[in-house]
Amino acid sequence: MRPSGREPGALRAVSLTPGAARHAEGSCLIRMGVTEVLCTASVEGKVPPFLRGQGQGWVTAEYGMLPRATHTRGDREAARGKQSGRTQEIQRLIGRSLRAVTDMKAMGEMSVTIDCDVLTADGGTRCASITGAWVALHLAFEHCRRMNILTRNPLRDQVAAVSCGVFQGTPVLDLDYAEDSKADADANFVLTGAGGIVEVQGTAEGAPFTDAELLALLGLARSGTAELFARQREAVGL
Repeated sequence: MRPSGREPGALRAVSLTPGAARHAEGSCLIRMGVTEVLCTASVEGKVPPFLRGQGQGWVTAEYGMLPRATHTRGDREAARGKQSGRTQEIQRLIGRSLRAVTDMKAMGEMSVTIDCDVLTADGGTRCASITGAWVALHLAFEHCRRMNILTRNPLRDQVAAVSCGVFQGTPVLDLDYAEDSKADADANFVLTGAGGIVEVQGTAEGAPFTDAELLALLGLARSGTAELFARQREAVGL
């Protein structure tokens, strides 16, 4: 039995609330169980120096956790003067995931920065960030289209992410913290609406896991992201 009482292939309760931040060109508050992440998309009419004059845009991301996102207070990284390796790795993952489904040429020379701020953490914060960030990015592009900055939405596909793991010998979908902290193996899958794989991050916490278990986790991830894609479409009105 899973600590949450869910079936092995069941997601936590999911909600995506668009327009959660008043001033951002696009925003989404995503909840997956207890985990909550506020994703905001900010548009700038310029690109980084390495892209100037190339006629294409840029999508990047930043990630952070509020001090009391967890059971005990964590220091603000700004107060420490540097980001942790975990933070840098996650925000690069979010940026790669979004760029994988964005037509940079269709953006022209503009940049979109996605800020993913974890309000409450109970496992799967990077996956929730990617899923919510797509909604925020879509809404930001639609804002630019309405303002005649863009002629069409540069997003070519959807992208979402979900965690899976082997818990007490059983492959399960969408780990919360209670499972993640005791899982035999855990993996994060970033998948596109068309079925493509953007990234897989998998780790055995004890004994190595098998090919069959990896394929079982991938199957769970596909079913989980199918539901997340439907929630994304609903959030942006597709």
